[in-house]
Amino acid sequence: MLRAGEQVLSYAHGQVDTPTGVLGRVAYGGEVIDGCADLHVPMAVLPSGGAITTAWLSAGPFTEGTYQCCRYRSNTHLLFGAVRLAESTYARAGDVSPLEQASRAGYERIFSVLADLGFPELVRCWNYIPQINQTHAGMERYRAFNIGRQEAFIASGRSCDENLPAASALGAADGDLLLYFLAARTRAVSIENPRQLSAFRYPGQYGPRSPSFARASLLSLPGCEALFVSGTASIVGHESVHLGDVVAQTNETMVNIDTLVAEANRMSPTRQFSTAGLEFKVFIRHPADYPAVADTMARHLGCVPNAFYVQADVCRRELLVEIEAVGIRGAT
Repeated sequence: MLRAGEQVLSYAHGQVDTPTGVLGRVAYGGEVIDGCADLHVPMAVLPSGGAITTAWLSAGPFTEGTYQCCRYRSNTHLLFGAVRLAESTYARAGDVSPLEQASRAGYERIFSVLADLGFPELVRCWNYIPQINQTHAGMERYRAFNIGRQEAFIASGRSCDENLPAASALGAADGDLLLYFLAARTRAVSIENPRQLSAFRYPGQYGPRSPSFARASLLSLPGCEALFVSGTASIVGHESVHLGDVVAQTNETMVNIDTLVAEANRMSPTRQFSTAGLEFKVFIRHPADYPAVADTMARHLGCVPNAFYVQADVCRRELLVEIEAVGIRGAT
């Protein structure tokens, strides 16, 4: 892994041995010492618990603070931010749920921060939604989240089908709505998967508003290119496939990631990404499926993946695994 100062962006998970040069840090799992992470996501690390930290590394000097209730850190090229919202601060207003209000408020705050701090391009978003598959007042919570998110895009004058960020949306058992993101001054290239219908064009059977994200994004920075693969699952076209079969779902997910890497290489001037060279974050619905998922990924890649695994609810009830990835390559 290239260290901060050698290129504009690098990424690490596990032990981060660089005391300086941390743009943003997010911890998953058990107890985390205060001040060691910008955000703590309460999802169990597999297979044996504990906590794991992910870090985005870059070169300072940094500007940091809290703005519009968003904790942020930035340098010349990049902005990292994290937002925590308690749904309990919102009351249902007619048909508008507290989650819908919270997700709209969260993204409107993000867009305000981007505009006021001078980082207009939202590149990658992570969304963690308590009880994502539960139905409240006749609507699945993930669908309510999508309404609020899209309303924020519209209110902020952003397109809902062009230049969208890569994103993931996973479910935790309880807690607050958690959002974190990377933004840049330079526009990323949005990438779609030819095997899948773009999420922002999903038919109405998936909810009144389509999800606002691209399947991946490719960002060119001084000294490197960064590929951000969105949360990816066993979906072909717009339909979930291989229901009830975690091995087949994992294989299909990896084929989708292979396809996104090929699309990224088609758009990249350096064409140097490989699926095996990515760093993965793997969300598994049922902890007992961890061995099968890890083994299937290794067989597909032909090597042990650079990955860590957590238990989470995937945005569709029938999906058993979701995989996201990042690849950062230095200039050649």
